[in-house]
Amino acid sequence: MSLKPTPLRRTSPARPRSASRAVSPAAPAGGPAAVPRGLLAVMCACVVLAVGMVAAVNLAVPLLSASELRPSSSALIWIVDTYVVFFACLVIPGGAAGDRFGRKGVLLTGLLLFAAGALLSATAPDTGLLLVGRAVTGVGAAAVLPNTLAVLLHAVPAERRGVTIATWASMTGFGGVVGNVGGGALLAGGSWRWLFAAAVPVAGVLAALVGRVAPVSPRNDRRLDLPGTVLLVGASVALLVGVVQGPESGWGSAVVVTGFGCSGGLFALWTLVELRSRHPLLDPRLFRSPALRSACLGMTAVFFGMFALFYVNASFLQYAKGFGVLATGLGILPLILPLVLGARHAGRLSSRFGLDAVLAAAFACVGCGLLGLSTCGDATPYAGYAAWLVLTGVGLTLALPTLSAAIAVALPPHQAGVAAGLQATTREFGSALGVAVIGTVLTSRFAEALPRDIRAGHDPHTVAQALAVTSPGRAPEVVGAFVSAAGTALRVVGASVLVLGTLVVLEALLVRRRRARS
Repeated sequence: MSLKPTPLRRTSPARPRSASRAVSPAAPAGGPAAVPRGLLAVMCACVVLAVGMVAAVNLAVPLLSASELRPSSSALIWIVDTYVVFFACLVIPGGAAGDRFGRKGVLLTGLLLFAAGALLSATAPDTGLLLVGRAVTGVGAAAVLPNTLAVLLHAVPAERRGVTIATWASMTGFGGVVGNVGGGALLAGGSWRWLFAAAVPVAGVLAALVGRVAPVSPRNDRRLDLPGTVLLVGASVALLVGVVQGPESGWGSAVVVTGFGCSGGLFALWTLVELRSRHPLLDPRLFRSPALRSACLGMTAVFFGMFALFYVNASFLQYAKGFGVLATGLGILPLILPLVLGARHAGRLSSRFGLDAVLAAAFACVGCGLLGLSTCGDATPYAGYAAWLVLTGVGLTLALPTLSAAIAVALPPHQAGVAAGLQATTREFGSALGVAVIGTVLTSRFAEALPRDIRAGHDPHTVAQALAVTSPGRAPEVVGAFVSAAGTALRVVGASVLVLGTLVVLEALLVRRRRARS
């Protein structure tokens, strides 16, 4: 079966239980004019805020590493990934909560939680409270992202849903670059705290706008799956504990082995619980559909590569190229150019050449772009680096709208929140894995590439730690070790994207061949 989406069917909304729960119809009877003015812009701004925070914090890694908090290499990864883990694991429950209690209300609650978590992060006196703030912000983002799409799908008429989905999907990629540029501008002030402090008023303004323009949409009576949610969060955290702690604790250490073992057991238990639940968080049987299974794997692979790049790019441009944080944020702009100029043409290319061909080209561009970036060193002109960013951006432009549409139409309209949550889960879980994997490879390879006398007695795992224990004259050796480690890490990620992309396309081709024979 190919990844070609089937048209959404219009369904009548469920009758509300009482007058106090009366809601507007699933699609406005007045056609396009009935859609509240500015709704799409506000929903897209919410998406940019939630996704942009994932990317922006990467720019702060060098500042955090040298700050008064003095985080370890694994703590740096957790500062980035704590937000992403809670975002990824709770985004489906966030969508389900919107379906059950009202999408507008859950969206507003998410924005307020986002602001509260950002405020806690900005004022955190130590790494522990910073991680708590990042977790609260991630919970808020999980309530925001799926309900933006759910509100849109229930507000726009059927004939505009395809364009709406494509626009919303492009914002997830655009948000990453906005996070880099905006984060760079904020961090140019010299403190990582400005990044989190600025998110507080932005979230507040968006909450006010959502309250004004977002319509109330139909609800359903599906119960929230608390056991499934807890098991999914636990399994995901355990997996990342194993990946992140490997370089520092050792791959055979008790914490790493326990992390991987608990992750496997909890994922298995989650599957059993979901299969037996009357109202599962995410029914594993959905993945019997090759189209949905392939689209989810493809989305995970794309964001795995994209956010692994964001993590390395920030440090590479600052340490190896000598860029300031603002120039570093602007340095990622070539990645966004294809998204801005070509996202609206992705559907046309799919119709002309077929979804399988478009996806094959997408994965080839992303994978080869990452491999090309792995060859860049401190002597590589920025123009050469930017060219590989453009190639990677072409792949993202082809992949994001295509895969988003395939996932969006896999569930019926009354489960729009869960469908949007599934999209976001694959994105954010891929992002978390990308940061964890590339951070892990980068840490281990950097320690190995450092001269022995620098490693002896200090065992530094970050560039800031290594520079702090060496003389200024030996800084080029430290930077050279980092560049070598970054190249290895990007090659691992690029090769992984190519392998996963090949699996996605091969499954689609094999299913199509079976259907042709039957």
